[in-house]
Amino acid sequence: MFQNIQHLLKKYFSPPDPLPPGIHHFQAPPDSDFPYRLHLRIEQNGEGVLILNAATILHLNQTAAEYAYHLIQGDNDEDTAAAIAKRFQINKKKALEDYLNLKDRLSTLINTPDLDPVTYLGFEHDNIYSIEFTAPLRLDCALTYRMVDTPTIGAPVDRVTHELNFDEWKTILDKAWQAGIPHIIFTGGEPTLRPDLPDLIEYAESLGMVTGVLSDGLRFTEREFFTEVLNSGLDHLMLVLDPQNESSWTALRATLAEDLHVTVHLTVTHQIKAQLPDLLKRLAEMQVKALSLSESDTSLKDALIQARELAAHYLLPLIWDLPVPYSRLNPIELELEEETSRFEGTGRAWLYVEPDGDVLPGQGINKVLGNLLTNPWEQVLEQVRKSIQVRE
Repeated sequence: MFQNIQHLLKKYFSPPDPLPPGIHHFQAPPDSDFPYRLHLRIEQNGEGVLILNAATILHLNQTAAEYAYHLIQGDNDEDTAAAIAKRFQINKKKALEDYLNLKDRLSTLINTPDLDPVTYLGFEHDNIYSIEFTAPLRLDCALTYRMVDTPTIGAPVDRVTHELNFDEWKTILDKAWQAGIPHIIFTGGEPTLRPDLPDLIEYAESLGMVTGVLSDGLRFTEREFFTEVLNSGLDHLMLVLDPQNESSWTALRATLAEDLHVTVHLTVTHQIKAQLPDLLKRLAEMQVKALSLSESDTSLKDALIQARELAAHYLLPLIWDLPVPYSRLNPIELELEEETSRFEGTGRAWLYVEPDGDVLPGQGINKVLGNLLTNPWEQVLEQVRKSIQVRE
């Protein structure tokens, strides 16, 4: 009798078994109302990652992931609603309404310019990285540890003695895409010092990846170079602002004028702490859409808090989970020591690849987990999982 009750409870109150994990792809026909392509990665627990036009990543709960699966399979609306209603024990009319709502939201996102590269549907932003992913969501690729005119502070330049060439980076991008990693960020050092940066962006985009660049942005004042980068398909940029350098502001104005999602990174230093109210007001007046903050040492924590409060006052969204390039302005070791909560996704949601192909759990964590050029992905992933177990 008790076993029968357990069976009924499981049947009617437990969520259905998730769909098998895997990658699914859809290309809209040329005569569709809005041309688009979708890549869906279903996780072990049934939740999903949906990539829209290689430009925006959506994190989906199990129900939304199954709706997306039916969309990619080309199932009609009525059949999709019937299948979802049966699996989740809900009303078919409600299932159809939810599905049409999701399709409408996807259409809006696809046709919205300058969109945040990562969007959350069905997830809280602060708990997304508690999920056990089949593969990281993002690969941060340090193309070089060189800087334009200053030494690169903090980077392990003694250990990393050479840089991969274009074809070697293509091999790494291929491995990442085949493993199901949808998001690539090219960083450094200063990645614009690599003449093949536009080609690497274009290649990653051709695979279907979302691409970002972390840079001081100074080369983007060179119109020919910036046009080449934009034409390569770049989806988003983090610009590391030097507020005491007017050329940095010029670069910011140039990037904000384009159809590109731009995040500004500002490091709070002793030199600029008194200027924070004016700096945050200036960024808001320039219509910056996202802000990343750090401090140059722990004695500036009160100033950092002030910067965060000013950001909230000016309705500047704070981005906390993008990496920051190694440079004299961004002491990553301090950030790791003082703001460890920011790095919950390290090794689980993102990995860091050094200029020679070595894989680290994250920037500043100098534990080599293998080399993505020379080692099979499965071997690297096994080392990643072991490192997570040791940390936890």
